[in-house]
Amino acid sequence: MADTIASFYRFAPIADPASARDALEALATDGALRGTVLVAREGINAQVAGCANAIDAFVAAVCRRFDWSDLRVHRAPVDAAPFRRLRVRVRDEIVALGCESDPERTGARADAARWDALLAERDVTVIDVRNHYEVALGTFDGAIDPGTAAFRDFPAWAEANLDPARDRRIAMFCTGGIRCEKASAWLRARGFDDVVQLDGGILGYLDAADAHAGRWRGSCFVFDERGAVGRGKELPKAR
Repeated sequence: MADTIASFYRFAPIADPASARDALEALATDGALRGTVLVAREGINAQVAGCANAIDAFVAAVCRRFDWSDLRVHRAPVDAAPFRRLRVRVRDEIVALGCESDPERTGARADAARWDALLAERDVTVIDVRNHYEVALGTFDGAIDPGTAAFRDFPAWAEANLDPARDRRIAMFCTGGIRCEKASAWLRARGFDDVVQLDGGILGYLDAADAHAGRWRGSCFVFDERGAVGRGKELPKAR
């Protein structure tokens, strides 16, 4: 029975994604974990659920295999299994932007306190990188909603609506940070020098921010059977 859900990602070269997929599938199966693990040449993106000890063992095994001593993992308790089965897949990208982006050139990271300060500064363009359905459930005060249906729509929106001569300071956020890793690197490659991303995404912010000082409004959509988490009214499960 699942009591913990864990998510992590890492942009790092994976020479043989198929072999990595087989190894990760075996490790997750041994721990009776359910969820989704995506493997590509650019890295790994995982969201799995199971008992806490099995989650810890899986994460430790992943770190040993890929020599990731500083892997950051977001853990949260769950009352019921949020996934029906385990899926481990090889993909072209671990999050689909649809164009090249160098994850080594991402924006600077801001913790929850720094993020709140950025939101209060008038010359900062704050962008919600998620899709319009996610934004409708909750977002930060004053954030721009690009109105995109999918993450791969972001580059076209940015090209039409952002200008490095005008938008000199940009702050970006998404659910757990992975989309901002790609989007911020994509912007920096196009002349946007001062780009900041919310460290750990909305989930990390909700873990860290004081309930009375937090600037988040609503709930945060998550890609599992919970539907949404965070502050706000109860929401139906995701379809």
